[in-house]
Amino acid sequence: MATRQNYKPGAERSRFKPDVIETYPVAVPSPLLEFLIAAMPDRKRTNIKELLKHSQVAVNGVPVTRHDTPLNAGDTVKVNLVREFRVFYHRRLKLVYEDDDIIVVNKGYGLLSMGTDRIKDGTAYSILREYVKWGNPANKLFIVHRLDRDTSGLMMFAKTLEAKEAMQHNWNNMVLNREYLAVVEGTPAEPEGVIRSYLTENSQHEVYSTNKPEEGQLAITRYRTLKSRGGKTLLAVELDTGRKNQIRVHLKELGHPISGDRRYGGSPNSIHRLALHARTLRFIHPVTRQEMNFTTPIPASFQELVK
Repeated sequence: MATRQNYKPGAERSRFKPDVIETYPVAVPSPLLEFLIAAMPDRKRTNIKELLKHSQVAVNGVPVTRHDTPLNAGDTVKVNLVREFRVFYHRRLKLVYEDDDIIVVNKGYGLLSMGTDRIKDGTAYSILREYVKWGNPANKLFIVHRLDRDTSGLMMFAKTLEAKEAMQHNWNNMVLNREYLAVVEGTPAEPEGVIRSYLTENSQHEVYSTNKPEEGQLAITRYRTLKSRGGKTLLAVELDTGRKNQIRVHLKELGHPISGDRRYGGSPNSIHRLALHARTLRFIHPVTRQEMNFTTPIPASFQELVK
């Protein structure tokens, strides 16, 4: 006889139901409702309108509700017969790209990349993990690399263990370019240059350079001047290596700390933040092996500092 010891009332109703998504390519221009009526002849017009009303129709990946949404040849219409398509939104985390293997986001400053011993929720990782598990509770999310809490910009996460391991085990070969923007104090004597040192860390977790290779990790930073005005300079900074606090330490040791970086010699600024932003991320896709290239505009607040 079957036992009911672990039975919970309502468990059947809350059990996850996988999405059932139908895909329809668009061959000729058409209003959305007319297209769906022709593409789904077994469904009544009222039923199709209900699907639209409840955001269960997406055009080129974007949920729509308007019956007269114009379709063009080459568009793709998807219909979720189970529930609405979810639109990711968070005021401090913007979804830039997503496929079956990776997610690329633009992280706002002040947001932790991942949890700590004291903070578990409200991080970029926890926010995205909740999002991917909404699609299916069995879905996974893996951290590939991190940005400092006060650094904004582009980050990548993996949705499969295969993608995570491919990126992390071949990071230097897979990542083709990472460019940051930094507003520093003063004007470097050389408009562009290369900073090379070995980085290590003291007991207060502050990173600094050493001349002894056996005591630190090699770090190489390249910079070039974009604009200089008002006692501050906007730099484009590229990393040949990815060490903890590398850019912040190297620019401090160059004699031009990042504006707002009080930990590494910078002074408070009018935008009330560390003026460091991960602008460009170019890499080889860990599964498809295609080149992926993402970039963001110069933050308006950085423009203000060198106005």
